Amino acid sequence: MSVKLFQTLSDKYSEIINKEVGVTDDSGIIISHSNFQMIGQQDPNAAAFLQEKNLQQTINGRIYNKVVVKNKVEFVTFIQSSEPQDIKYLELFTLNILNLKSYYDEKYDKNTFIKNIIVENILPGDILVRSKELHIDYNAMRVVFLVNATSERDIHVHEVIESLFPNKSKDFVVVIDNDNVVLVKEVKSKDDYKEVFKIARIIIDTLNAELMVKASIGIGTIIANLKDITKSYKEAQMSMIIGHIFSEENNIYDYNNLGIGRLVYHIPTSLCQLFLDEVFKDNSADSLDNETMLTIQKFFENNLNVSETARQLYIHRNTLVYRLEKIKRLTGLELTSFDDAVIFKLAILVKKYLANIND
Repeated sequence: MSVKLFQTLSDKYSEIINKEVGVTDDSGIIISHSNFQMIGQQDPNAAAFLQEKNLQQTINGRIYNKVVVKNKVEFVTFIQSSEPQDIKYLELFTLNILNLKSYYDEKYDKNTFIKNIIVENILPGDILVRSKELHIDYNAMRVVFLVNATSERDIHVHEVIESLFPNKSKDFVVVIDNDNVVLVKEVKSKDDYKEVFKIARIIIDTLNAELMVKASIGIGTIIANLKDITKSYKEAQMSMIIGHIFSEENNIYDYNNLGIGRLVYHIPTSLCQLFLDEVFKDNSADSLDNETMLTIQKFFENNLNVSETARQLYIHRNTLVYRLEKIKRLTGLELTSFDDAVIFKLAILVKKYLANIND
């Protein structure tokens, strides 16, 4: 425990400056003290000081200093003195307490360990050793969810996700940046993708209900050991990128179900442009207005069925036939032909892809 490190530091400081020093928790209970017998006792002055806004205060012959970690008071340090020159000693002591806390969290915090795997800040050979030290199952089945969302409210996205998955020995929530949070979730089997999708939907619905934020999730593949968390994370990233380009109407993107968007994404842009120039000569696609594009979308959704498409668009069948003839005049493609429909569908995806990467 970091408390043992605090005690060692307190003993050394007291020995050097010949004054009593110590640390309390965020309720005023002494957790380390150069006088060992004081540990575990309530310091009423520290408890009172915690209710004040000041970061530093002298009370009854002791100088107190708040130790703030991530905008939250974690500890209070103190020195048995009221002499102004001793404030520097206390500030140095406080700085060392902060460094020890950071060191302890870096070495023993499970979420920090998982984050280091994700960002490849740990050698692959060290992962097994560290997992044993932290009592984390190395060979459990896991999957990575990359959650993209922001909230203007006091409660943060990662706190909501942590409340959904409180088992911190199996599930890990890691903050990547202001907009992205990763959930590394243990699953029962390598084929448990129905359950994985259900979990993603629960996260989306909860964030929407509690924070009223628009969130999206990229899902990686299920992996069999801790070392491959990085792989699943990169797949979740790729899912998010491809999903936002080709399926922006959705908010859950699964690496196993990216469809034709995966293929288009990996085609060199030069070949994509050549293909577009071949299909849409003289930029004929730019002549298609929003109404025409909606007609095409519905036509594809209904498997090229003219009657059903007309019904869903609330137009006469002849009106739809006229629109399809107009598309043929502009592009040279007859969408009632399966081959031409496939070419057109692919060309629209390619056009969307190029538009996104050029933004």
